[in-house]
Amino acid sequence: MTAKKITDTLFFDARYIRVDHHDGISRFSSGLCQEVSKKIKTVAIISDDRQLKYLPEAIEHVKLSDPTNALSELLIARNLNKLGAKLVFSPMQTMGTWSRKYKLLLTLHDLIYYSHPTPPPSLPLVIRIGWRLFHSVYWPQRFVLNRADAVITVSETTKRLIEKFRLTQKNTHVVYNAAAHVHEQHKTAHTRPAKTQKLVYMGSFMDYKNVETLVRAMPLLADYELHLLSKISDDRRAELASLAATSNVIFHNGVSEAEYLKHLDDAVALVSASRDEGFGIPVIEAMGRGCPAIISDIEIFREIGSDAAIYFEQESPQSFADAVRSIEKPSSWKAKSIASLAQAKKFNWQASADELIAAIETLY
Repeated sequence: MTAKKITDTLFFDARYIRVDHHDGISRFSSGLCQEVSKKIKTVAIISDDRQLKYLPEAIEHVKLSDPTNALSELLIARNLNKLGAKLVFSPMQTMGTWSRKYKLLLTLHDLIYYSHPTPPPSLPLVIRIGWRLFHSVYWPQRFVLNRADAVITVSETTKRLIEKFRLTQKNTHVVYNAAAHVHEQHKTAHTRPAKTQKLVYMGSFMDYKNVETLVRAMPLLADYELHLLSKISDDRRAELASLAATSNVIFHNGVSEAEYLKHLDDAVALVSASRDEGFGIPVIEAMGRGCPAIISDIEIFREIGSDAAIYFEQESPQSFADAVRSIEKPSSWKAKSIASLAQAKKFNWQASADELIAAIETLY
C-alpha cells in the first residue's frame, strides 16, 4: 500500500510503552510504530528516554509529559500545536484534545472494563478512582471519542460493541493487534508432542479468566498436565490449589519469554476458559508456533481463532476435557497445527500498519 494522500508527519504517541515489560497497549504501540514508520514519516512522542529501546532505531522523537499526569495531559494539545503537529495518533483514547489544531485518531481497544472495572494496580490512586468512575457509565467515553477525527479499535468484535452502545459519531476502523513474537513464528507444523501431555495457560488470574474451569477439569484428564505460567499471588494460588483434586496442575509463577515459547513448542495446546476478553494475544502467539488453541466459545475468540481453534462451553469441565480429547489422534492434532499457523499469519504488524494508514487516508 502507498500513502499518496498523506503528506503530514505522523506524531505517534509512544508514551504508553512500558520500560519493564510489555502489556497489551505497550506491545501495540511498539509493534505498530515499528511498521508505520517504514511507510510514512513518523515522529514518536515519548515521556521516558527508555521507551526508545522499543522503537525504531534513530527515530525522530519529542519528549512530552507522562500520560498519567492528569493536568499535563489536559494541556498536551497546546504543546503539540507548538511543535507544528498536523496529524496525531494515540494508542489510547485519553489523550487531551483541548485547543488542538491537528487531525487526531484515538484508540479504544475494548470495552472489557465496563464489565470488569478493576483498574491496573500500578496506576496512581487518583487515576484508579477516575478509572472506575469513567467506566461506570458510557457518556464519558462518548465525549472522549467524539473529540477525535476517527477512532481505532483492534477487532471487529469491539467495533460492533462501539456501534451497539453508540460510543462515537466518528468513523471506527479496525487495526488488528498482533503477536509479540511474530518474527519467531514457525513456518511448518511439527508433530504432536509424544512425551508429557502438556496444556499451557498464559494470562492473568482475574475472576473473568475463569481458570477454575480448567483446574476442575484436570481429574478428567489424568494423563495431562496443566501448566499455569503467569505470575500469581499467594492467595489466588491457594484458591486454585484448593480446587485441584489431582497433582497435575503446575504453577510456574512467571516465565521468561524464551521459556514461554519453549512451553508452547512442547504443549499439546494453549488453553483458556475466559468468559470475556479484550483480544487474546496468547491465542495468536500459540497458533504462530503451530500449537492448537482450545478456548472458550466467546465472540472475540471466534474472531481471532476462526476454524483453527477448538471451542468448548466455558463453564463445563467436561466440555473442556472433551475438547482436549478431540485432538488426541496425531492426524487430528497435525491438521489443527497447520490451520493454526495459517490463521496466525493474518495478524501481523505490517498488515496493521496498512490498516492504520488506510484509516488516516480517510481524513484527507
